[in-house]
Order: sequence, then structure tokens, then C-alpha cells
Amino acid sequence: MTMEQACRMPSILNNQDGEERRVGVEIEISGLSYDSLVRLCGKLLKGEPHLTSRYVTRLDTPQGEYTIELDSDPIKDLDLQDDRLPDSIRELGGHAMEVIDAAAERIVPLEIVSPPLPLSELETMEELCNKLRDAGAVGSREALIYAFGLQLNPELPNLESGTLLAYLRAFAALYEWLKSRHQLDISRKFTTYIEPWDTDYVDLIMQPDYQPDRATLMKDYLHYNPTRNRALDLLPLFSHLDDDLLRQYVDDERIKARPTLHYRLPDCDIDNPRWHFSDVWNDWVVVEELAADAKRLQDLMAAYRESRKFSFRNLTTSWKDRCEEWLAQNLA
Repeated sequence: MTMEQACRMPSILNNQDGEERRVGVEIEISGLSYDSLVRLCGKLLKGEPHLTSRYVTRLDTPQGEYTIELDSDPIKDLDLQDDRLPDSIRELGGHAMEVIDAAAERIVPLEIVSPPLPLSELETMEELCNKLRDAGAVGSREALIYAFGLQLNPELPNLESGTLLAYLRAFAALYEWLKSRHQLDISRKFTTYIEPWDTDYVDLIMQPDYQPDRATLMKDYLHYNPTRNRALDLLPLFSHLDDDLLRQYVDDERIKARPTLHYRLPDCDIDNPRWHFSDVWNDWVVVEELAADAKRLQDLMAAYRESRKFSFRNLTTSWKDRCEEWLAQNLA
């Protein structure tokens, strides 16, 4: 593994309790059968598989419990072995399920969900992605119908309102740059679940005098973004912080409380030999470093506010290009 492929570490490694921060990872792929993927992951992760329901396997490993599943609830929930069904239906259904299985494994993504991993163990995901590629896994670029992602759930250093706001500002400022680097597939560009934050909301948080307490920060975000369908989804975090407040704006049983951000933007381009898990992670670390540096964050926020004004320069250059230039000069 080269230094360029290694996962960088952010400057803040521990949480408010002094423990090493963790990050959960979700990888969507195709190209392998479900059973083949379970066997391969069991071998690579040194885990013991346990099938818990149709197309859902728990993998007990030294790092914790991984989940391998077909990312489609209707197919996972099909149960043609139900004793309440007539024998004739179950027998006919068994043949139909063979066809459904074959089609589903080509169209619906197979998903690997990691346990919360210590930052120092993220190289496991780099190695796993490389081995999956060698085994024939494919990502979004393989077919127009695919819209596979690689999602990160990084634990925050602490849950103070100032820390949350710094992360929101850093991500908002870097969104166009991140999108240009990790939103490669046209099929995901047309989906709704990786939308940017509302523009008026971004303008609000970019104001230097915006210093909300935690409840106000949540209310403002939810007023403008009452949905899971955002490139950086805050609803799991808000459910952890104040579920009653969250449910005043969004009532969705899929929201699971956790003290993490939910970064959904990147494609999974696993069959591209030039793509690596660390590419995605290392760009997220840029968000981490900017959020941790108040002076640089304020400088980039000022540049963003300037980019929103009507001027010849703003008409002829993009914020993505100016952001990239700023990063080269300030975070090299």
C-alpha cells in the first residue's frame, strides 16, 4: 500500500470522553452473488457469518459486527416458506424466487455495513475494497441503472453547538469541491437522496454573527432541510441529541439515533483501479481539518460570501474552482 492510498488521520483523534473517535462505513456494490460476498467478507474480515433473515447476514469479527445485506426491504421481507401459504403457492413461489434472486443481485445493491471502527483501523476498509475489486465487485459506473454509494458515519469530537456549527460551515463551503471529486456517476446525480442543503440555509450559517445554541441550530436546519435526503444528513445526529424536537419536523421510522454525521455524497467506484476508499476518506479529512481551524474556516466563509455577490468574476468563475484554489494555497 502506498502512502497516497493510506487513510489520513484528522488532527482531533479523540472524543469528549478521551476515547478514540470511530466511524461507520457503508459500501454498496454489485458484481458478486450474495453468498459469494458473505463468504469473501467472512474470509477477509475473519468473521463468522450468521444468517438472521432473508438476505441479511451478521458477521461477527474481531472488530465487531458487520452486516451484509441486499439493500431492498421488499425483497428481503419476502417469505414464501410461510406455513400459512398453501403448498401449491409455496412450490410455485420457490421457482419464482430463483428468478427474483438472480435479477435482484444484478439490479439492487449489495451492502456491507461496518461496525463503528476506530479511526486507526480504517485501513481495514481500504484493504477490503481492494480485495472486493479483485474479486469482481463493480460500482456505479458499470451500468446506468446503478447508483451505488459509499457512506461515512464519523463520530464528532464533541456535541457542543460551536463544534456542530463548524462542521456544517466547513461542509457547506466544501460541498461543490467534494461533489466534483466523488459524484462521478450520472445515475446518482439524478437521485434525490444526496441533495445539497437549501441555499438560503447555507447563506444563513455562513454569516459570521450566526452563533445559535444547539436547539436553535437544530430548528434552523430542520426548517430548511426537513428530510433525510441530503448529501450530509444530520437527522440521525439530531435524533440522538433531541428526538422529540426532531419529530416535530420529520416523522420517519428509518431515522436511527447515533452521535455521528451521515455523509452520503460519494459514489462507490470500486471497479475503477484508480479509486480507493482512502480517496473518499482523505477528502472528508479536509472537512475535519477546516472545521478544527477557526481562522481558516472564517477566511473560506468570507470567500464564499463574496462569491454570492453579483460581479464579473462571479459570472466567469465557479465557486468550485475558487475553493480548489483556496485549498491548494491554505491546506496543502
